[in-house]
Amino acid sequence: MRLGKLDNDTLERIVLSKFQKTRPESLRAPEIGEDCAWLDLGTDLAVLSCDPITSASIAHLGRLTVHVNCNDAAAAGAEPVGLLVTLLAPPSLTEEQIGRIADDLAAAAALANVDILGGHTEVTDAVTRPITNAAVVARCPRGQLMRGMRAGDDIVMTKWAGLEGTSIIAEDFPALAGRLSEAQRDSARALQHQLSVTAEGRFGAMHGATAMHDVTEGGVLGACWEMAHLAGCGMRIDVDAIPVLTETRALCEAAGIDPLRLISSGSLLIACPDGAAMAEGLSAIGIPAAVIAKAVEGEVRQANGLIVEPPEADELYRLFP
Repeated sequence: MRLGKLDNDTLERIVLSKFQKTRPESLRAPEIGEDCAWLDLGTDLAVLSCDPITSASIAHLGRLTVHVNCNDAAAAGAEPVGLLVTLLAPPSLTEEQIGRIADDLAAAAALANVDILGGHTEVTDAVTRPITNAAVVARCPRGQLMRGMRAGDDIVMTKWAGLEGTSIIAEDFPALAGRLSEAQRDSARALQHQLSVTAEGRFGAMHGATAMHDVTEGGVLGACWEMAHLAGCGMRIDVDAIPVLTETRALCEAAGIDPLRLISSGSLLIACPDGAAMAEGLSAIGIPAAVIAKAVEGEVRQANGLIVEPPEADELYRLFP
């Protein structure tokens, strides 16, 4: 099988279709485009989600583990509280390297204001590089549930396309990073500090967001497709309005990959009735934002009419042998 997430048809057919909602506390069954589980525990709703980190170097692993998982909860309008983390390490890893991953986890958790609640650490020859899998536990006030995206809503995007992919390529692929100036390389690597969307998630939830989706594997276009699929509507995407940094364009041109299909943790899609007001409010608190699309009846298309296909393997995987 190819690297990366299962395509949506295969995921639905061989995995998700087998899981049914049976407990009254469970508010919805797993489905394509929905990153979190919801439990009704009385006063508040518990929001749960989990994600592995499989393609990052040791230098990025702890930080990405925290932010990618907390971002799922933030995109649901919830406040992350803690994480359960599993670390699988190959026999070649040293105690010092495992300690560095733990240090990175602790620093990122402190920055995100969450606790590492526990988990599991194991050395195994089943993996050739260290990987993590984490589950985030978050809370959401009952009255803060978003109604869901509908035709007519605007879609606002925060920060830039390919944000996470740019930082990874600049750090882990020196031949490609060499195409940038020293200042551009420093700028690209510094994007690793902008991978959290908890601030824009809180702002969106408090200012009229109808739905939110963090941009991860499959990039901006993949996230737009997933968001529309979950809502049961279409979308018209103005690709010229999607912010892309100069460093990202240069790295993607050198690698022959599409920045709009490149992993973009740190960017959030926010559906809302008034995208201009949402973007203006986000910009006022220091978060770059732009209106990039509108929810419509029908299919997911670019503004020029080109149909946007469901997400496949992220462009980053094309750089691995």
